[in-house]
Amino acid sequence: MADVPSRQAYLDYLYRFISDNKRNKFEQLIHHRTRHLTVVLEDIFQPHNASAVLRTCDCFGVQDVHIIENKNKYRINPDVALGSNKWLTITRYNTAGNNTALCLSSLKKAGYDIVATCPHKNDYSLDDLPLENKTALVFGNELKGLTDVALKLADKFVKIPMVGFTESLNISVSAAIFLHHLTNKMKKTVAGWQLTPEEETEIKIAWVSNVVQHADLLEKEYLKTRTSS
Repeated sequence: MADVPSRQAYLDYLYRFISDNKRNKFEQLIHHRTRHLTVVLEDIFQPHNASAVLRTCDCFGVQDVHIIENKNKYRINPDVALGSNKWLTITRYNTAGNNTALCLSSLKKAGYDIVATCPHKNDYSLDDLPLENKTALVFGNELKGLTDVALKLADKFVKIPMVGFTESLNISVSAAIFLHHLTNKMKKTVAGWQLTPEEETEIKIAWVSNVVQHADLLEKEYLKTRTSS
């Protein structure tokens, strides 16, 4: 990656091609983004659910979503997502023999606690889940839940306390409950949950690139000016 001043200069260059209103919106919202919490979706196959989770992540400022595609290709319903995928950093895992192991092992190496969102004999309730460490919330398939591989690699288990006759919630509803509760708790109890300045710059570059026309051509033009100066 280029040095930080040059990336900021590139962002300033891109900002010339969007409205002041959009720029101010980016500068306002970036301070609410986090990578302390992240979401992992394992083999989700219903586009409505997939898209609703993306929308929830955007609404609560969770920047990264990790998509595991073992059997099912992750599809987005634009009528539900409402463009939320443009504002998120989405990483797909679909090239390995076991994409679940690849994804969760990569997150562990990056310092995340892997938290399976399902009942377990040693589970935490939603209120009690510790958030001192970076946390990856793993949601399973709509029909079968999390795979054995995901459960084996999980560091913690968490459940939403329920008192009804049914024992489970739709995945999009579960994600909304988890993220609303945990992002509020994180902001009150965890120091350093925000992005670094370098991360903020890179994400804003991605945001602008998603809304300006011919962003690839603008980048080439910018690089020409840098080379000739």
